[in-house]
Amino acid sequence: MLLAFDTSSAAVTVALADAVSGEVLASSSTVDALRHGELLAPAIAAALAEAGCTPRELTKIAVGVGPGPFTGLRVGLVTARTMADVLGIEVVGVCSLDILALQSPVEQPVAVATDARRKEIYWALYDSPAEDGSRRRIEGPAVDRPADVAHVLAGLPITGRGVTLYAEALGRGPSAEVIEYPSAEVLASGVATGALPTVLPDPLYLRRPDVTVSGGPKSVLPT
Repeated sequence: MLLAFDTSSAAVTVALADAVSGEVLASSSTVDALRHGELLAPAIAAALAEAGCTPRELTKIAVGVGPGPFTGLRVGLVTARTMADVLGIEVVGVCSLDILALQSPVEQPVAVATDARRKEIYWALYDSPAEDGSRRRIEGPAVDRPADVAHVLAGLPITGRGVTLYAEALGRGPSAEVIEYPSAEVLASGVATGALPTVLPDPLYLRRPDVTVSGGPKSVLPT
């Protein structure tokens, strides 16, 4: 059994699927940007219970690695690594923008733009779907102000929370059909079938840390 979850956005999304076929057996998604730590563990337990599965029946864990805010990513990645270590199973990461690209229903190249806060977006560009439904990332991920990359995204369908928040800056009208958050169902099925490329389960921040380790005290003695 494959357990998948993503906490890179305001949504906490969890899914349990057959590790070979990718058939989703249970899933949930809750949007609450301030409660990742409170919501993830109960959502995992609920998915296992719904599918009638115990943690010992898990054979693999897939987790979204962002890009995303530090707090949300930390909750998901620490949970994934800890569970995998305790259970002695494999854990893989997937770029969360790749998940959103795979969710897009359009049969042409697509852009993904998510909320990076600080009035910025995380973005990436993707090719048209291949025969197996996968999409090749052709540029990104990167973080920029919407107006600074509007020309790069021009002419492409855009999916993700970023286009909802910054439609005007991106030169887009409002749309009710935008998929705002990554889906753990798509993450699970994409990893099981090979439609999503996997990476190490390390956080993808794209920003320099707000603080750095001190280089040590400086001498105040005259030289």
